[in-house]
Amino acid sequence: MFERLEVVEDRYDHLNEMLSDPDIVSDVAKLREYSKEQSGLQETVDTYRQYKLKLNELKSAKSLLDEPLDSEMKELVKLEISELDDEIETIEERLTMLLVPKDPNDEKNVIMEIRGAAGGDEAALFAGSLYRMYTRFAEAHHWKVEVMDSSPTELGGYKEIIFMITGKGAYSKLKFENGAHRVQRVPETESGGRTHTSTATVACLPETEEVEIEIHEKDIRTDTFASSGPGGQSVNTTMSAVRLYHAPTGITVSCQDEKSQIKNKEKAMKVLRARIADKITREAQAKYDEKRKSAVGTGDRSERIRTYNFPQNRVTDHRIGLTIQKLDQIIEGKLDEIIDALTLEEQAYRLENLDQND
Repeated sequence: MFERLEVVEDRYDHLNEMLSDPDIVSDVAKLREYSKEQSGLQETVDTYRQYKLKLNELKSAKSLLDEPLDSEMKELVKLEISELDDEIETIEERLTMLLVPKDPNDEKNVIMEIRGAAGGDEAALFAGSLYRMYTRFAEAHHWKVEVMDSSPTELGGYKEIIFMITGKGAYSKLKFENGAHRVQRVPETESGGRTHTSTATVACLPETEEVEIEIHEKDIRTDTFASSGPGGQSVNTTMSAVRLYHAPTGITVSCQDEKSQIKNKEKAMKVLRARIADKITREAQAKYDEKRKSAVGTGDRSERIRTYNFPQNRVTDHRIGLTIQKLDQIIEGKLDEIIDALTLEEQAYRLENLDQND
């Protein structure tokens, strides 16, 4: 571990030197890249330097025991040594976690896509419930929610809704939501009071900047059309809605939530970049051996990851076998208990496979 930490510290010092180089300062791309890398190493280096400082303090304190001290002073020194031992142990645990490889996308904003799947109108209503749940979660973290595109139903649900959550670390918290979510409840559309099972799928994509994914204008076909509302009826006589088709990947993105065609195209481009980056990432991940993949991961979107059982007020995350009898709170956006458990499972897996990730 300490060899790794020395390498990290050396790299941090080298980055400091490079960031003072006029050639680097004048190169916007390199300056951004190196500044981001340095920022990512900062906490680890600061913690390691604190660790080395405490080790020196411990060495000095132990050397005092070899000096002729009265009993009271000796007890004080022993107390200091005990406290330093506890501090060093705590810092060592922290350093171990800091060395666990991080997802480079963790600090990014997230684009979420929710679609009603099996279950007809009830699936669309459940998609609406999930959207509301994530919105409440975002509000609790003081993050901004912006709808990119939506296809509402007449009953108040969504066939599909795409939205961005903007805030530091949003992707790190929500990336585990990828997959199929199942609901068991009595639908509003059911008059007989019978419990139905429906599903909705969730996709979470880190926002991708233009410098990360290069899209050539010649590869995009842009179509414009009139916006539509629930049931497909026209709600706008102007051609403000935009559809982008990216020929090399076959990805199509539509956006109609803004009255301005320009704003709709800007939003559609954000979603397009995120989907292209996601496609590239997933194709690269598919090349890895299954044993190298995380036990939690970001999930195959066809995989059922969670069940929301309303009659029993129960939520079960099937990936880690977690069951919580707090569905009424979770559906209101209090997701932290589930997300923290998934994060700990992921960290434990990465820690266990630390040597394999080198």
